[in-house]
Amino acid sequence: MNDMRKITAILPTRLLAAAQDATGQGVTETLRRALETLAHADWSRRMLALEGRALLQVDLDDLRQDRTPGGSDRTA
Repeated sequence: MNDMRKITAILPTRLLAAAQDATGQGVTETLRRALETLAHADWSRRMLALEGRALLQVDLDDLRQDRTPGGSDRTA
């Protein structure tokens, strides 16, 4: 997120105040969080729409060899 764009936005005062109360932040950070939330919601919707149809380039033999013998490969 190195590229920035300065904008002018006309927003309902109460909506902005409520959003700032929710974030505890200023206008810029509140708008940034709102935009990130919206972008993430859109990404999530698109991922759910795939319904498991994503093509993955995975070699199952490689995955199986990566496991530790005799148990879980998870570390605490």
